[in-house]
Amino acid sequence: MNRKENSRMNTSIVKSEPHEAKIPPAPLSTSASVNTASSNVQVKPEPVSDSLTANSSHLFRNMDDAHSPNASPVSAERKKYTVYRSVGDVPYSSDSALREGLEMVKCLKAYMGRLNLGSKLRQNVWNKDLLNLQAQSTPKTLIAVCGATGAGKSSILNALLDDNIVPTSGMRACTAVVTEIAYHSERTIDADVSFLNASEWKQELSILQSDLVEEDGSLKRTHDLKSDAGVAWQKVHAVYPTLTQERLVTMTTDQIVVHDPRIAQLLGSTKHISARNSRQFGEEIAKYIDSKDQSRGKKDKKKQKNDEKSLMDKVREAAGVSKKKDCNGPAFWPLIRQVNVRCPAECLSSGCILVDLPGVADANAARNSIAKDYMKRAQCIWILAPITRAVDDKTARDLLGDAFKLQLKMGDYDDHAITFIASKTDDISCSEVISALHLEDDPELEAIEDDLEKINEEIEEATITKKNLDRTIKGIEKELKFLRAVYKEHEEHVEALKDGVEFTPVLTRSVASKPNAKKRKNQRKGKKGSSKRRRNSVNSGQDSTDDMEEDASDDSDSEIDSDTDKESDSDASDDKGSESDRSEHSCDEDGNSDIEVEELVEEATVESVKAKLEHTKADITASRARLSESRKDKKTVLDRLANLKKSLGKVQKTKNGWCSLKRSEFSRDVLKEDFRTGLKELDDEAAEEKDPQNFDSSINQRDYEAINLPVFTCSSRDYIRLTNQVKGDGEPTCFSDKASTGIPDLQAWCHTLTVASRTRAVKNFYDSLKIFATNINSFVSGIGGVTPEDRQALQDKWESEMDDENEYEYPYTSDSEVDDDPFTAFLNSRAEYQGLIAMQRDKKPSTGITPRLTDEFGRLIQDCVVQLQERFKDGLEDKCRVGASLSANGAVEISDSFAASMHWGSYRATLRRHGEFRRNLNIELLSPFTKNIATSWGKLFETDLLSHFEETVQAAICRLLDDMVESAAAGLRERVGMQGDLCKAEADVVLKQVVAVVRDTITTQQKDVSRCLAPHVQNNLIDGYDLAMEETGKGSVARQKLVFRTFLSERKDDVFDEGADTIMERLSTMCSSVGDALNIAFRELAKKIEVNLAILWENVQDDPNEAVGRKEMMETITEILGQAQLWLNAANEKSKSASTVAQALQDVDTEMD
Repeated sequence: MNRKENSRMNTSIVKSEPHEAKIPPAPLSTSASVNTASSNVQVKPEPVSDSLTANSSHLFRNMDDAHSPNASPVSAERKKYTVYRSVGDVPYSSDSALREGLEMVKCLKAYMGRLNLGSKLRQNVWNKDLLNLQAQSTPKTLIAVCGATGAGKSSILNALLDDNIVPTSGMRACTAVVTEIAYHSERTIDADVSFLNASEWKQELSILQSDLVEEDGSLKRTHDLKSDAGVAWQKVHAVYPTLTQERLVTMTTDQIVVHDPRIAQLLGSTKHISARNSRQFGEEIAKYIDSKDQSRGKKDKKKQKNDEKSLMDKVREAAGVSKKKDCNGPAFWPLIRQVNVRCPAECLSSGCILVDLPGVADANAARNSIAKDYMKRAQCIWILAPITRAVDDKTARDLLGDAFKLQLKMGDYDDHAITFIASKTDDISCSEVISALHLEDDPELEAIEDDLEKINEEIEEATITKKNLDRTIKGIEKELKFLRAVYKEHEEHVEALKDGVEFTPVLTRSVASKPNAKKRKNQRKGKKGSSKRRRNSVNSGQDSTDDMEEDASDDSDSEIDSDTDKESDSDASDDKGSESDRSEHSCDEDGNSDIEVEELVEEATVESVKAKLEHTKADITASRARLSESRKDKKTVLDRLANLKKSLGKVQKTKNGWCSLKRSEFSRDVLKEDFRTGLKELDDEAAEEKDPQNFDSSINQRDYEAINLPVFTCSSRDYIRLTNQVKGDGEPTCFSDKASTGIPDLQAWCHTLTVASRTRAVKNFYDSLKIFATNINSFVSGIGGVTPEDRQALQDKWESEMDDENEYEYPYTSDSEVDDDPFTAFLNSRAEYQGLIAMQRDKKPSTGITPRLTDEFGRLIQDCVVQLQERFKDGLEDKCRVGASLSANGAVEISDSFAASMHWGSYRATLRRHGEFRRNLNIELLSPFTKNIATSWGKLFETDLLSHFEETVQAAICRLLDDMVESAAAGLRERVGMQGDLCKAEADVVLKQVVAVVRDTITTQQKDVSRCLAPHVQNNLIDGYDLAMEETGKGSVARQKLVFRTFLSERKDDVFDEGADTIMERLSTMCSSVGDALNIAFRELAKKIEVNLAILWENVQDDPNEAVGRKEMMETITEILGQAQLWLNAANEKSKSASTVAQALQDVDTEMD
């Protein structure tokens, strides 16, 4: 506040004599600011708000109503934050920490609404601090998932999400676009599908049309879907299925776009999808991202004769609803720019965002740019490959290819930024794994093999028993069949005797028909037969019929017996005259049956035949009993076989799982070692380049054993089967529990990767909250023991002079910059910075804390910018010049080698796409340049570029505080020193947060600068690419190579020299951007420092009635400060435990051992 405002305030404040009042001790601890230097939280200058400004001259309004039922002061029931007594009671998570902290901020805001904030400067600063605290949110961790087609990315993602959200197919590629998957707390699954705009689609159509036509204008063959023409036709035909290839190549891109109004309307739009479950979501999203040829494999079986539409068809058509799916309609996947999915997946709840990148070689420039942008912005990269190829193909070492090695040098990557995932671990061949890893003598395997051998022996024994029973049952069934035929013949014989009809037996006459027949040995096992001659009799045969009906009834009790009876009945219903069949049957049965066929001695009678009926019936009953017993034995054996086979499957699954885990352990070790080897090669290359005379490859540049590449081996298929995520997908083939599939560990890894950034955000938030609450507490409690004269003297010397309507104007920024985000200004590289400095050089210095600090900060920032520019120039300019010369000298040779190493069609496609196709010619031309600067670049940005600046700022603040102590009256010096300590603590926290954000932004910006060379080279060679493509006809390929070679030879020196200039200019611009960001941020710091120190002279007093309210407010603030410290301590404990979990996850192979 200015002097007039203060004098008006102090007119009513008259004390007879000063009294002692202690400054409340600062509850800040050294642990409160731990790791603030590495913060990722961006501090933004919020717009000024006067909503919290009190117009009353009293500290509290309406204090008399504070204790009434309708009181407005913050009461216990309005304190929505939870009060904990110890760190062990705090249920820590980053979300809960911020949620509780925001409730504390709301409580402070409620008190501030009834507080006179004093000067306008204090109002503005504290309102901005309050808004900044309220705007805090948990940071996000972007994870890019990379892998070749068929590596199982979509299945892994679905397993991670515990839901079928990403489309999968065992037959073809389903995800052809960038798909971002983030968390939301809603119960629905939502997605936004954004499409290319018209110009982007026209640009791609132009390239695709060129891929479909030969140089002579003839059409290329498109049957090979892997060829350039096949890929191009597949895309265009998917979007415009009614266009033929012949017609397509004669149309302009504008004509193609307007050909289908549905497509033209879709371009540039965004479709929103919201589904209750994954099944519905899959149906909706498949309409857009499914890359299948919808008409493939379908044939019209029969054409409809009547194509006339029904009334309902016409109604549906009018309503825009189709009864049947339009199989010939357009597909939309080639038009999609990006898909953003939001789902309630638990693994994403901690702020993890998964991005499925199908590749960075897309023909569409927009999608290609998006994929590359995600690769640049991703904090973590997951590389995914099938485990069957991960080790053999040296995939981990391939990750450290030339381009990636350069990024390691220039981008300061570490092993924690990369995670390797070996998928499809359930794809196992036990014999191959056992042989390759020499596991034959492993005790665990021997025990499993013993179990398998034992079960196989039992299965073999049970199989033999079953075969024996089958033979026994077959014999009994044949015997029963013969017995029933005999029984039927006896019945017919009885009926014939009763009717007085002559009857000649068929089944029992063979012995009797022979004159010299001898009595056959009794084969009925002790059963006696009649020795009398059979005689015709007319005695009743009804009893026999009843007995047979009873037998039939008995037979119906068994399903198998019933089938046998039906067969015998069918035999009995055959023509009785087929004597030859019966005779043959009889002869066959004589040798195998237990029936005694006796010599016919006397004439048959009804009684004798009935007796034989009884004997036959008894034989049938006995045979049926033996058949039933045999069938029971067979069922027992079959049940045992089923159980044995089930046990065999379990033991075999155990063997598969054991072999898979052993392979996974081996693969993890190999991949980790490959990664270490690649890093050592990288370090050795840099060391040799730096000092070739003293280079010794036997000396390690770092502790490679400490580098532990995170490797996870996963089976998404078995995990999905174990969790029944997909119905009807069968049983798991390898693993019996979810933990062995590796998916739960990968889910936990998602949370682990976010812990560091979220913990830093929580710490920064609570550090700021503690500083803010402490300042309010100091202001409310006031500084006692000081005379008004001493206060006035201190105010006259150190209070800043303000405008009538605004506070002190910052000398190095315009008014328009006050409310700008400093880091937006930093990223936008504001060009007016230097001009604004020049405008303010002739201004007379102002008095007060804020003018002094802003002047000093401005000079320090300007010195910092100049020092950065000089460091970049000294460390990189010479390297860039040498690198440009190397690239220029080798450009023609690299271009020739590039052209000779590929098929002429691929070379043309590269020219058509300005050097960027399956390989990037622009990057390869820059290889000597980037290799030359890579090591110096990496070392330069690995150093702390802002450490000296941070020290000089702290020194400037300390000088100010020392000067204030010296200028204060003797009775006030101790108070000034104590308040200065509180001010310094606040300044340290803010300083570290601001510098940390700028430091992180420098890291991001330098990566962009390092990647600007390839676009620069491409832009300078576009004319050469286009000129080469103008060559057509016979021998055009050779002429195209020659034309581009000639163009490159003429332009190479300028292209690469200008590239070096571009690098240095971009670095210089980056330094100026750093200055802009620091200027705006440190202006706010200067204000904060003055507001903190102004408590020494802004001695706001109130009447005795307000003392109760002030006491309540200070008690609440003390409580908030204690709770904030508990949450900070809990965050530190969480960080330690997270480190332990991360190490455990990376060493999971050791735990398995």
